[in-house]
Amino acid sequence: MRTLLFICLSMVVSSTALANQDPVNTLNQLLSDPQAKQLAYDEGHARSAFCRHCHGEDGNSKRTHIPNLAEQNPIYLFNAFEKFADGQRYDFVMSKLAKSLTLDDRVNIALYYGEQKVITKPAAQAYVREQGQVRFEKVCQNCHGEQGEGKQDMPRLAGQPADYITQTLTNFRNKDPKRQASVMTGITASMSDEDIHAVAHYIQELEL
Repeated sequence: MRTLLFICLSMVVSSTALANQDPVNTLNQLLSDPQAKQLAYDEGHARSAFCRHCHGEDGNSKRTHIPNLAEQNPIYLFNAFEKFADGQRYDFVMSKLAKSLTLDDRVNIALYYGEQKVITKPAAQAYVREQGQVRFEKVCQNCHGEQGEGKQDMPRLAGQPADYITQTLTNFRNKDPKRQASVMTGITASMSDEDIHAVAHYIQELEL
């Protein structure tokens, strides 16, 4: 049985062309075609059964040390799948899962979660939020946007769980071998535990 994405795009590309197609173009085509988008969304929902155990059916993480996928930029999310699949990034669960997904699965799941709504949580204390905002504006917003909205090649940070952000920034700062290739190792090098704590709690309550 042909995959959903091939059905949606077969009028303009062959299956071979689709396999080699830039995912940005693939996702943009889906987003600009309401019928194809709905089909991809439905298929992404169905194929996200493996993801929802940790990330939630609506993309809001069930555990604070796991990232939200809701409202994540679809292109970034697709590229994250690719990096887990080819070994550029490693996670015990995600590396295996990414390899088991087809190109169509990865595109459709990225689109599905990008359409969900993040549920934000407030910072525990006002002074932490204020301190975090100062540090965020200095260190994070040039790449991730003023409101943490991200870009196609940069993840959305707004609304991510504070525990997840804290652990991720700490791993970068400590030069975790799994993430050494990232520019974030240099950016976080001068961040103290207090800086990381404040930024993480500020990010957690950011809304667009």
